[in-house]
Amino acid sequence: MLGISRERVVEFSFFLAIPTMIAASGLELVSAPSLFTSGNFMALGVGFLTSFIVAVGAIKLFMRFIQKHSFVPFGIYRILIALAFLYLL
Repeated sequence: MLGISRERVVEFSFFLAIPTMIAASGLELVSAPSLFTSGNFMALGVGFLTSFIVAVGAIKLFMRFIQKHSFVPFGIYRILIALAFLYLL
């Protein structure tokens, strides 16, 4: 539409999420410092590694999906969800 490929749009949206995730993690660290004790570092490390591996896999699958499909189903889904929320309000 604006001369930007779908892959670039998706990459940009993922890059926009990085500062948000850093800010959320920082807020959690400030709000609940007791969660970050030396005994929890192993569990936190395993959780971080697992979530990183799953996220990389999901991103690769999504990038492959958008190369073959358009955003039309996603747009329709978003419109239907918005209408449902408006109806419920």
